[in-house]
Amino acid sequence: LQAYERRFPTCPLIPMFVASDIINEHKNEDGSIHVIERRCKLDIDAPRLLKKIAGVDYVYFIQKNSLNRRERTLHIEAHNETFSSRVIIKEHCSYTVHPDNEDWTCFEQSASLDIRSFFGFESTVEKIAMKQYTSSIKKGKEIIEYYLKQMEREGITSVPRWTPPDAHKLKCGTSQPRRPASPAINIPDSATKEGSSSKEIPSTSNSPSEATAETPDDKLDADYIKRYLGDLTPIQESCLIRLRQWLQETHKGKIPKDEHILRFLRARDFNIDKAREILCQSLTWRKQHQVDYILDTWNPPQVLQDYYAGGWHHHDKDGRPLYVLRLGQMDTKGLVRALGEEALLRYVLSINEEGLRRCEENTKVFGRPI
Repeated sequence: LQAYERRFPTCPLIPMFVASDIINEHKNEDGSIHVIERRCKLDIDAPRLLKKIAGVDYVYFIQKNSLNRRERTLHIEAHNETFSSRVIIKEHCSYTVHPDNEDWTCFEQSASLDIRSFFGFESTVEKIAMKQYTSSIKKGKEIIEYYLKQMEREGITSVPRWTPPDAHKLKCGTSQPRRPASPAINIPDSATKEGSSSKEIPSTSNSPSEATAETPDDKLDADYIKRYLGDLTPIQESCLIRLRQWLQETHKGKIPKDEHILRFLRARDFNIDKAREILCQSLTWRKQHQVDYILDTWNPPQVLQDYYAGGWHHHDKDGRPLYVLRLGQMDTKGLVRALGEEALLRYVLSINEEGLRRCEENTKVFGRPI
């Protein structure tokens, strides 16, 4: 956090960042919350013709930094002041301490752009904004590392954790031994890839909704991730654990395993809100149709066992279970007439559940996610 504050009032690594002035500053009584609002002057890399038409050489942004020393978080909100009636740009960044490793810092960034009108140059402005935003994302890690190294050269290698004033006086005024301050928060290479995380609770079973007893307690263990989940970036790992935490707090019933939660996150490009929506729909549907117990409580009719032209046949060279289905050899219409669609659907579901069970078994055998 101290490294970040060194970016102001100017930053040599951001040439377009010309200057900044503090327009509002607030601290609470114990000093745990510090809010600074700045007016930032930027020299945007835009065509001279566009600047001339717009009638400006510089654009101004309002940036609000909210530092919470008690919770060890920094939230940054920014919006444009120039042309705010024509273009709306909003950005939000957050720095938080990794919940399972306080030597890591998690970084998240998001932005939105809404161009209402801009003298007929809406498309050009959109391209310029996207270019500037992409450039700032790439520069983020580089800038933080630059100021961290600068602090190291000045002999600052650790920053004591903030303590409330009353607690500090109590420690100084009594004979009780003083506890050492916790180590400083550094940003290692593995965490600056915008990673974040939370705690998880393990689970076991043959179906996606059953709890796992064999999963290690430490969900961030590298061997566990490699063996059961595959390669994950810190931010993907964070999304997984945050979604699992939400399920633990809100979902009544058995919680899906990590590998099953990952399927929904990957299906929605690790957008937690979208993954949560389809995962909840899936859990509700599975509960309505008792899919979690289908292998234990439902036996397919003998007609299906005799005339359904499909069966399991070992696995491929990568360990994936193989199911051979010969649709051309099967009288599907006849089976539907004889048994009804419901029975045929339940049989297909049982095949899918059996496939998941076989994948879990092969994951243990091959030592990698199947």
